[in-house]
Amino acid sequence: MDRPLVKHAHAQCHVLLKVEGADTEFDVGGRRVALTDESAVLINAWEHHSYVHRADQPPTIILAMYIEPAWLGAFRGNWEASAGPDFFPHPGGAITPQIRRQVGETAEAMVQAPGDAATHERLIGRLMVSIIERLVPWRSVQPSLRDRAKATRAPDRRIARALTLLRQDPAGVVSMDWLARECGLSRAHFFRLFEADTGISPRVYLNTQRVERAVRAVVNETRSFSAISDELGFSVPAHFSRFFHDHAGSSPSVFRDVSALRDTA
Repeated sequence: MDRPLVKHAHAQCHVLLKVEGADTEFDVGGRRVALTDESAVLINAWEHHSYVHRADQPPTIILAMYIEPAWLGAFRGNWEASAGPDFFPHPGGAITPQIRRQVGETAEAMVQAPGDAATHERLIGRLMVSIIERLVPWRSVQPSLRDRAKATRAPDRRIARALTLLRQDPAGVVSMDWLARECGLSRAHFFRLFEADTGISPRVYLNTQRVERAVRAVVNETRSFSAISDELGFSVPAHFSRFFHDHAGSSPSVFRDVSALRDTA
């Protein structure tokens, strides 16, 4: 990492581990959390976070893992609770020498054999088990009170409509004012209801949808970045490139090149 990342969120829980380089820090839910050889950064699903980079700071190589709840649940059933907002009780924690070794082994395998997906998954699985057993009270973990409350009530129909519009066609959402009108709400009331139902702002949710589509297109397609930019509703490709870098940590071209190594190795 050699530049900041803007405030954003992911649908999956997120684990950050330092591989090498300078110690650094992230902002997680409004709190500064150190990332060092001895500590990890832990981010819950849909939790706001950003990367705090100083201009005079040397770069840092980070192993960033976005973990699907169903995949994690294959290890232990209640680990599917990682989809909830409080799976990690704290935004950071001390790691053991064993975890530190596993980080190095996993990063080394990804660099030396980028196409060996089976080995990568095995090593990442082992690493995640070590992290959860160390930093999560996993024996008692269960869906959060907020998730259980959501499961017993229907979502506000106006927010349900907003979520449908955001998921189906993020490029068609021309502004937050337009989205609020489509839902029959004032802007202020819309923002309050949306955050009450989802835990995040509609702007962050929109950006999450756009970056997920952008990553899939950059990795899995051969279309030009200009075409992808147009499809996602950016006025010029330069705006798309900046958006991608600010959310994914690298330019679209570098991201595609590295992904190609995985596919051709």
